[in-house]
Amino acid sequence: MRIAVFTEVFAPKIDGIVTRLTNTVTELSNLGHDVCVIAPGPGPDNYNGIPVFRLPSAPFKPWYPEVRVGMPTFGVNAQINRFRPDIIHAVNPVAAAAWGIVLSRTQKLPLLASYHTALPQYTEDFGLPVLRKPSEAWIRQLHNRADVNLCPSLPMVEEARALGIQRVGLWPKAVDTIKYQSTKYSAAMRERLTGGNPSDPLMLYVGRVSAEKNLLSLRPLLDRLPGVRLAFVGSGPFESELNKAFAGTKTVFTGYLHGEDLAAAFASADVFAFPSLTDTLGNVAFEAMASGTPVVGANAGGIPDIINEGENGFLVNPADTDLFADRINQILTRPDLAASLTAGALASARGRSWRAATITVVDSYQEAAWRSHYRRGTALPAGCELPATA
Repeated sequence: MRIAVFTEVFAPKIDGIVTRLTNTVTELSNLGHDVCVIAPGPGPDNYNGIPVFRLPSAPFKPWYPEVRVGMPTFGVNAQINRFRPDIIHAVNPVAAAAWGIVLSRTQKLPLLASYHTALPQYTEDFGLPVLRKPSEAWIRQLHNRADVNLCPSLPMVEEARALGIQRVGLWPKAVDTIKYQSTKYSAAMRERLTGGNPSDPLMLYVGRVSAEKNLLSLRPLLDRLPGVRLAFVGSGPFESELNKAFAGTKTVFTGYLHGEDLAAAFASADVFAFPSLTDTLGNVAFEAMASGTPVVGANAGGIPDIINEGENGFLVNPADTDLFADRINQILTRPDLAASLTAGALASARGRSWRAATITVVDSYQEAAWRSHYRRGTALPAGCELPATA
């Protein structure tokens, strides 16, 4: 199939959605499909040989300057026409990806949309509650034009259905167990993350440093766990506020890490803390598990789809500081529990390859093509046959 992926975010931005997309388009290409990506710029015009058509864009200031709002152009439209997609995949459609939905209708192409982020909730986090209802209506309208909708976790499937989105399925979680594994432990990285005190217990957070990640909930933990050190790996618009809040504590800020450095950071910590209440899956939590690091995460969003209580980590309400601190402390002070949770974390990640998850997405593309065929009388993409029950 020839697949055009319209997205609001893409590399070089770093976040969970981009991680999922870059791995997925790579696997689609490896499986023999032709793929192009349409995304707001700036950035390179290809990713691992996959063409990326960049849209003119402006930062979403002052609320979230890391996110760029893209605008369609005649030039990019011509590039897409030359690509001749068989199907369109709109990722988290709001602006740029919503253009993909318009093209799917005007060109009568099958459409798959994926719902990754609780965007209506973000209107509250950004102090724009008046936009919550309009944003819900807009997202519902866009997604209900799709032949198939996918969500990255079962809680997000339920959330999408509660929002009124129809034809919703699951996009399975995945992790790179070659890149992330316990053997990537590094004494040098441990030294860096602990500020030169590698024998001290180490709690780790990896991800965007932004308000919706609820990172201030980690601050009171340090008062209850005075011997514990904390490392933040990542960057974002909330970084200056976080530096002020954690001033004078045993906290290290590394900024973004990549490649083997990032893998070493995951494998060199004792426990991974993930307090976000809005993450739809929490790829970084899954990467920590693949690295053999137990996770204590918020019992919210997509995190309960990853953590099995007491088997590979713990679920908490981050506002309950006493419980949060107790769970961290148990992992740090009970070697038997830490070993059991590590074994459970490794088992959870085993077999969750990006190839397997991408094959499920290809099946969903075929389902979208079938539904488009029946609803609109459109032609099926090459290699996509009608189901036996047709």
